[in-house]
Amino acid sequence: MSAQSKPVLWHIEISHYSEKARWALDRKGIDHDLRAPLPGAHMVAALWLTRGEHKTFPVLQLDGRTIGDSSSIIAALEELQPEPSLIPAGPAERRRALELEEFFDEELGPHVRLLGFYEVTRDSEAIDSFTGTLLPSSVASSGAARAVGARGASAFARLRYRVADEGAADLAREKILVALDRLEQELDAGDGRHLVGDGFTVADLTAASLFMPLVQPPEGPNHLDYPEPFKRFRDPLRERPGFRWVAETFARERRPVT
Repeated sequence: MSAQSKPVLWHIEISHYSEKARWALDRKGIDHDLRAPLPGAHMVAALWLTRGEHKTFPVLQLDGRTIGDSSSIIAALEELQPEPSLIPAGPAERRRALELEEFFDEELGPHVRLLGFYEVTRDSEAIDSFTGTLLPSSVASSGAARAVGARGASAFARLRYRVADEGAADLAREKILVALDRLEQELDAGDGRHLVGDGFTVADLTAASLFMPLVQPPEGPNHLDYPEPFKRFRDPLRERPGFRWVAETFARERRPVT
């Protein structure tokens, strides 16, 4: 692939949906550039890049096309470079893998994000630390800049994701547990290592990526020090098979492009 046609992934570093797209690119060994505007400004960038079709990241620029949505990005990468495959060739396995991708995209990803923002924005130390990870290094050490950034991040999260709603946070906890139950059921129905068939597919990649903020595997980018209420929810889950599977899958499968 020529330098002129190198793909560009517009992403948010700590985002689990962005991690899903990054992992797919790395899995296929596709050399690419990363662009990461400040969160909040990323919505303007996404709308501009996709001509109003998408308002969030990830967005992939690929061979003259601009592709929004992590699932569409993976489908495009499969066309560009079929091997190693993430979507099974057989009709039954393909259908099941895509159904599981959609389930975790819709029934897990938004709720993990909401709960994380809900707890972080209620804790002044946590939102200050979170803001420090988002600001450019040249200003992250400035207390005034961090304070302004923290207020902006809190306001954005509350408006964008309804994170001030306690009822929504309660629902998010329920949805996360339902998704963890579903993950374990699917593993029990298979070989215990893969969700579909006997190989790593988009189903495994999606489930592991979207559980990333909860599990915080060392190989992932989300190493926030969450507030105690989030930890109290998460810590009893550590011994569950699904939680351990996410950590093991990252350790076994998440390798950067070489």
